[in-house]
Amino acid sequence: MKHIACALIALLATSAALAQADGLITVASPHSAAQTMTRLETIVKERGLNVFARIDHAAGAARISKNLRPTELLIFGNPQGGTPLMECAQTAGIDLPLKALVWQGEDGKVMLSYNDPAFLAKRHGAASCPAVDNLSKALGGIAQAAVAP
Repeated sequence: MKHIACALIALLATSAALAQADGLITVASPHSAAQTMTRLETIVKERGLNVFARIDHAAGAARISKNLRPTELLIFGNPQGGTPLMECAQTAGIDLPLKALVWQGEDGKVMLSYNDPAFLAKRHGAASCPAVDNLSKALGGIAQAAVAP
């Protein structure tokens, strides 16, 4: 039994490491996908960020007679948050504005995923950029508020 528990812990740690390795941070939401996205958009606006687009991938799929579980992307940000990262590495502009994806998995669970600012900074050769901490805190706070019960 002890070996099974150790194997399970190792598997969970490996899964978490893999999720981190691809640069995504994902949190579970107790709300429906639509509610989670609406909450996310509201919180982003309340915090003074601009919403540039809200893209409903499932609606797009339906237009070509395909079935996709709820999947929506929110593109948002402001120069105050993104410019400092681009000052460290101008190529970071390819990954900005910020994005968050709300999606429903095969198991019916709703998730909110976003790019880890530390991963983005590393990707652009700016791992020590001071802007990363502020972006990480801001995105983490927004995500947690959106999925709060």
